[in-house]
Amino acid sequence: MKRATLFDIISPVMIGPSSSHTAGAVRLGLLARNIYNSSIKKVTFKLYNSYAHTGKGHGTEKGLLAGILGLSVDDRRIKDIFNSNVAKNVEYSFEYSDDFRRHPNSVDITLDGEYKMFIAGDSIGAGEILITRINEFNVSLSGNYNTLILVYKDKPGMISNVTSHLQSKNINIASLDCDRNAKGKDASMIICVDGNIQDSVIDKIKNMSDVYFVTYVKKLEN
Repeated sequence: MKRATLFDIISPVMIGPSSSHTAGAVRLGLLARNIYNSSIKKVTFKLYNSYAHTGKGHGTEKGLLAGILGLSVDDRRIKDIFNSNVAKNVEYSFEYSDDFRRHPNSVDITLDGEYKMFIAGDSIGAGEILITRINEFNVSLSGNYNTLILVYKDKPGMISNVTSHLQSKNINIASLDCDRNAKGKDASMIICVDGNIQDSVIDKIKNMSDVYFVTYVKKLEN
């Protein structure tokens, strides 16, 4: 049985009435922003189930947009984010749906700027979140670890080649998850680590043959 932590009991310091609907929403938006790691011109949010029905009253829409714009959960600008200066340069819209297959507090985020990216995630309680999909790949990303995200061609030796660069710098891997479209097609690798990955290591991985996309996401602050 998982042991409760102080964070589980008191929830995060935040602006808004609900840790799941407000703080979780901010963290989902912020993690999506960090994964995208580029200038955002347009974002579409599709809220599901409880998020869709009660999110407006709980500040879910404000939280999601605030996170995408880089605000933290305790930023007072969240309360009036739609009228804030930071929101003026981004086009945003909201959609709503019911889907019994999705978590009650679930959202799809479509980001558009230098390129387009789809991210799906859930707010699972006490401000904790989980990114479940990036584009066509299934993932499990909480934002609680520094994380390296890769898209590459599926072929033998890719995992060992990537992890050898981390091992060379004595970087410990906390978890590693992979997904792929089909054998020999595009694949994803999500590597959560203890500590930090140096820029030089990331550059070596970016320069590997058949690696298409690399981004390094720092863990979210509580």
